[in-house]
Amino acid sequence: MTDQFDLTDEQREIQALAQRFTADRITPFAAEWDEKHIFPRDTIKAAAELGFAAIYVSEESGGINLGRLEAALIMEAMAYGCPTTSAFISIHNMASWIIDRHGSAELKGRYLPDLVTMDRIASYCLTEPGSGSDAAALKTSAYRDGDEYIVNGTKQFISGAGENELYVTMVRTGAEGPKGISCLVIEKDMPGVSFGANERKLGWHAQPTRAVTFDNVRVPVANRVGQEGEGFRFAMAGLDGGRLNIGACSLGGAQRCLDETITYTKDRKQFGTAVSDFQNTQFMLADMETELQAARCLLYVAAAKVSANAPDKTRFAAMAKRLATDTGSSVVDRALQLHGGYGYLMDYPIERFWRDLRVHSILEGTNQVMRMIIGRELVRH
Repeated sequence: MTDQFDLTDEQREIQALAQRFTADRITPFAAEWDEKHIFPRDTIKAAAELGFAAIYVSEESGGINLGRLEAALIMEAMAYGCPTTSAFISIHNMASWIIDRHGSAELKGRYLPDLVTMDRIASYCLTEPGSGSDAAALKTSAYRDGDEYIVNGTKQFISGAGENELYVTMVRTGAEGPKGISCLVIEKDMPGVSFGANERKLGWHAQPTRAVTFDNVRVPVANRVGQEGEGFRFAMAGLDGGRLNIGACSLGGAQRCLDETITYTKDRKQFGTAVSDFQNTQFMLADMETELQAARCLLYVAAAKVSANAPDKTRFAAMAKRLATDTGSSVVDRALQLHGGYGYLMDYPIERFWRDLRVHSILEGTNQVMRMIIGRELVRH
């Protein structure tokens, strides 16, 4: 009776592999990465050796061809150590998937071998200074000139910008609206590509975030993914998976903070009694656990729907992202409260997770946009 709601043996093995990697290579170092703003490229490349740079890239292209639930398990496990690093790897996976799923054989052969090993890392470029939630209003233009496109415009809030070698970029090749958008793979070293200053952020200190500017960049037509006008569809399909992964990162971070809080409240004494023995503490912990498990269940169901290409996959991905990211932030906030003044100190990991998880309600589509997607689907039928 419970089999359909449980993980398979293979999924548990994948989860355990990611948990061991996190315990060895991420958790012991994440606080230093955050404090010193270190981009842990060697650690990220080590994750690629386990296949985690090409989780849903096809085996023909060198990937491990897993489903979205398996990807969520991996992201959740790595976020237990560092949500910033896990989210960064998720973004690379989304860019690689777009190339593998929609690119020509020549394009895949040119880029995927290095993406699978993370000898080259990919960014995903959709957001612009004037088009965040309204992504279909993007202005970055690409005009055809023989066998090349000439690209002009600026992308904002790009994870890995300046560090990463490849930029899977949504550009306008046609009329206004989603049907005028195409997708190009642009290389860091192409003349005319430049980067803004590293953004000074509340969290996500272990990965660089910059603007990317294209000034008359000549990009071969061969670097186009799919046909002209298909870019927005690719971008939205990629976001279904990205939303699941960012939700999984919130779950992993919140689980870490819940575990830390249980340990802390058992050890900490007030009025001669362990804080964990107070009914108020137990009620708070009970709510945190209940809400986290509920969000996890919805996220896993949504992941299965995206893998199966179910008709309601986008609605479920939006619901799961909204619930998991809001719940993750709420759980971490209560974990900080239960740590008292110590939760506010950098000597404890809670404040780092509080900062890192806050942005998850904004990126991959704000949670207000998630509600728009859900509501629109509900009234459409």
